[in-house]
Amino acid sequence: MLDAPVSNISGIGKATEKELQKLGITTVRDLIFYLPYRFDDFTKLYAIKDLKARMTATIRGTVTHLQNRRSWRTHKIVTEAFVDDESGSIKVIWFNQPYIVKNIKVGDTLSLSGRTSDNFYDLTLVSPMYEKIISGTEPLHTGRLVPLYSLTHQLHQKQLRSLIKKALHDFRFLLSEYLPSQILDQEKLLALPQALEAIHFPATIEEAQKAKRRFSFEELFILQLCNLVSRKAVARLPAYAISFHKKETSEFISSLPYALTKSQKEAAWEIIQDFKKNFPMNRLLEGDVGSGKTVVGALAVLNAVRSGYQCVLMAPTEILAVQHFETFCTFYENIGVRIALLTSSAYKKWNKESGIRNQGTKKEKKSLLQEIQNGDIDLVVGTHALIQPNIIFKKLALAIIDEQHRFGVAQRKALCEKNDNAVMPHLLSMTATPIPRSLALTVYGDLDISLIHGAPRGRKKIITKIVPQHYRQWVYDFIKKEIAHGRQVFIVCPLIDPSDTLGVRSVGEESKRLQESDLASVRLGVLHGKMKQKEKEHVMSAMAAGDIDVLVTTSVVEVGVDIPRATVMLIEGAERFGLAQLHQFRGRVGRCAYQSYCFLLPTEATHENKQRLKAIVSSNDGFALAEKDLELRGEGDVFGERQSGMPLVTLASLADVELIKKTRSFAEQYVVRLDEYPELKNRVDAFQRQAHFE
Repeated sequence: MLDAPVSNISGIGKATEKELQKLGITTVRDLIFYLPYRFDDFTKLYAIKDLKARMTATIRGTVTHLQNRRSWRTHKIVTEAFVDDESGSIKVIWFNQPYIVKNIKVGDTLSLSGRTSDNFYDLTLVSPMYEKIISGTEPLHTGRLVPLYSLTHQLHQKQLRSLIKKALHDFRFLLSEYLPSQILDQEKLLALPQALEAIHFPATIEEAQKAKRRFSFEELFILQLCNLVSRKAVARLPAYAISFHKKETSEFISSLPYALTKSQKEAAWEIIQDFKKNFPMNRLLEGDVGSGKTVVGALAVLNAVRSGYQCVLMAPTEILAVQHFETFCTFYENIGVRIALLTSSAYKKWNKESGIRNQGTKKEKKSLLQEIQNGDIDLVVGTHALIQPNIIFKKLALAIIDEQHRFGVAQRKALCEKNDNAVMPHLLSMTATPIPRSLALTVYGDLDISLIHGAPRGRKKIITKIVPQHYRQWVYDFIKKEIAHGRQVFIVCPLIDPSDTLGVRSVGEESKRLQESDLASVRLGVLHGKMKQKEKEHVMSAMAAGDIDVLVTTSVVEVGVDIPRATVMLIEGAERFGLAQLHQFRGRVGRCAYQSYCFLLPTEATHENKQRLKAIVSSNDGFALAEKDLELRGEGDVFGERQSGMPLVTLASLADVELIKKTRSFAEQYVVRLDEYPELKNRVDAFQRQAHFE
């Protein structure tokens, strides 16, 4: 019954059902487990005579006057009422809610919760929540801790609150506990029915906190179980054992124009050790911007190829794929590794004897695909085009995915099933996004992790400065001097289009303004998320070729694209970005021997904003900044928006290392006994489907 369609609840018609589906609510269970993100505290009841301006309060009184009128300035409908209690009277107004005069009448006794204002000549209660006082019933929307939920434009808080209340009342008897009783007792956690009632409609703050703790524990515990189940599943799969070719590896390292760092050597050795196992490697190679992850991947490819196997490298964009193809061609310039590039619009082939050969006709492309299937190509580099059904490998032993959080799990899975037999390739994921330790223990708990610390030798530290708005012209003059020396510039804006309410700069208006005034003489390009992929790739190709001097962009500026002549990163509204994201932006410059600069221009130069931005001025350590970001602002700022394949954690704090350790310990105890707890196993299976683990 809990898995019945949400339309089984009375009061949910087709229109409401459609809106609920936008929130991921399709069943009764989904609705009951749709948890609030915070509470408004309307518990304190005031007499009207005790109200003051700018205070949040609940009052109870009788409606003595009620009417709709139009505002003389904006002509919008204003609903105006007067409410009396034994101590006095107060004016109440609502904006653009003309239906209120049908819901309440003069003489009704109401409970109202909201904020007072003195901006309307008299003390006024502005747009409060309201409900009629009915004898024998508890208030739901006023006079209590009131839950707030994420909504669509067509759903209202009162509506969703009422539906959840009804669902809990009608289906509570079907709720069955899935956490083992030993855990509930040991950790003193609320039982499920009690916890759900307390998380939606708590009587006190303490009750809400107890409910939050139960669900925080549950989320992390089940996520840890999912990770361990995934590890066990991988360990049962067959894989090719790749030998370590010491002589060839040493020769390759000696041919490099630089010495490998200690971190690079350690990461490469961890991968080589994984290759010896008879089940697939599942490793995340994590390194800061420019730390040298690609050469570690090249060492892994070399050993796989020398063992007689094929490899594949998938990048999120065509520009990155081409860049990787050219890099690997350089790596293997004097080695007999046959490489192909395969994207939706390009395909090339390279080997030591003939160099690069561009493919032309459909027949030639078909020939290349046949070579891959025959095992005549050692390494294929490409984009998501690699997961097309007609691309099959003979003996694929290693799959490398760059910026792996940019791909959904389904895409990664499809890539790993490209062999024409049942053997799974070893998987090496790479990311330049520094991940705090606590996040790594949870979100990537099914992966082994290798870390590369530091940057390649010879690169200068990027000079980072917080620039007040009144120094803006100095920055533009500095940019023009850099361009005159053949350098390039990134300007990042928080928005694509102008906003009247946010007061920050947008790509659209800023690019136009710069082209007409401050940077009128430079070649200016624009990049943002609303552009088609081909348009974005065309702009980045022009930037890479040096045909653009200044690129005005949003946060979509490509991670990993190498623009050696870029020496200035200017970030508008810098306080609106997380520290980890600012560090990623900064990593777009400083990739050459020239001195590079990152200028942070906050829109709101508050003390709090300045203190936070000082952290990135004083540190070039992406891992330390990611930890600080998690502490200050939460996991959303480490990753940006939620990525496809990232488990959905709604209440648990991923900065709570102690709770993470505790739930990990419990998960290790219970993963081998999941069959003894069918309700828990069902919950784990459901979470896996929701988080795309499968």
